Amino acid sequence: MSTPKPIDPRGPRFNQAVLTVALLGGFLLDWKPIAPIFAAVLFAGAAFGSRYGPFLRLYAEAIKPRLGPPSELEDPRPPRFAAAVGVAFLLAATVAFSVGASTAGWALALIVAALAGLAATTGICVGCEVYLLLARRRGVELVA
Repeated sequence: MSTPKPIDPRGPRFNQAVLTVALLGGFLLDWKPIAPIFAAVLFAGAAFGSRYGPFLRLYAEAIKPRLGPPSELEDPRPPRFAAAVGVAFLLAATVAFSVGASTAGWALALIVAALAGLAATTGICVGCEVYLLLARRRGVELVA
């Protein structure tokens, strides 16, 4: 299996910032469709790559060209794993909303918002760290 090409970590951080703002806005407006919408957004980027994630693509095409080169690159697998976990939580939130369990739905969505906000503002990606822990235990080599 070939190792993936390293990525600019600012793309996932931009995506996480947008996700955080969108989910918090959805919560404040009690707009439940935000959960399945952003589950789809995260899924597209995680499953098919940054070309298919709308905010990852926006970063790559409109923002990145205006910035200098990144100071470091990162393996794309940890942020993809973190996005997949976010998808699972947002799908669970969607199910909760659909059965009338709004409190549980918002709790799940706000966990995603909080972790995405943490990653966007500090670079600490909890899902990425879980991936790294699991990868090291399996002997997976990471790129950087």
